Amino acid sequence: MDSAIVKLYQSSKTVLTNKDLALIWGETHQNNLKAKVAYYVKRGTLIRLTRGIFAKDKNYNPKELATSIYTPSYVSFETVLRETGIIFQHYDTIFVVGPWTKTITIDRYTFTFRKLKDDVLYHPAGIDHQSNYSIATPERAFLDMIYLFPTYYFDNLRPLHWEICFALATVYNNKQLIKRLHNYRKSYAQ
Repeated sequence: MDSAIVKLYQSSKTVLTNKDLALIWGETHQNNLKAKVAYYVKRGTLIRLTRGIFAKDKNYNPKELATSIYTPSYVSFETVLRETGIIFQHYDTIFVVGPWTKTITIDRYTFTFRKLKDDVLYHPAGIDHQSNYSIATPERAFLDMIYLFPTYYFDNLRPLHWEICFALATVYNNKQLIKRLHNYRKSYAQ
């Protein structure tokens, strides 16, 4: 078997950027990398998802793709809140915090990126790094949501750890967010 393919499949990543491929293959010359990528795409060993982003096969992780489109970015908002039972509505879209606001569809997935100020986007508190992508904790996703959508309705606030929410709220450096957090806590306690 081709050594480049062996190296590719030794990586745990299911979605790879040009930068990932250059690192995996030890390829420092841009033209050589382009030629190698084009060759493996043509052979079907790599699947081109969008410009500069590839998958090993059709069973790639869509959250990994979401955070490969723009860096830095992390999965948050409705995606995390639904998975943790804080909201009950189902969304096919994967919601991501990123450097720009944009909705795009790649392959069979739709991604909605929402911009938060750089101080928040770059702050690591409340972000888990797992399985080759970054995802907000439920508390961070909740704060991201009330930061952008002050009157959002949540179905179930029981999974939240309020002391973690209040500790993370300092990341946003926003007095209105703290007020909102107190109001949500008060209404949950009733």
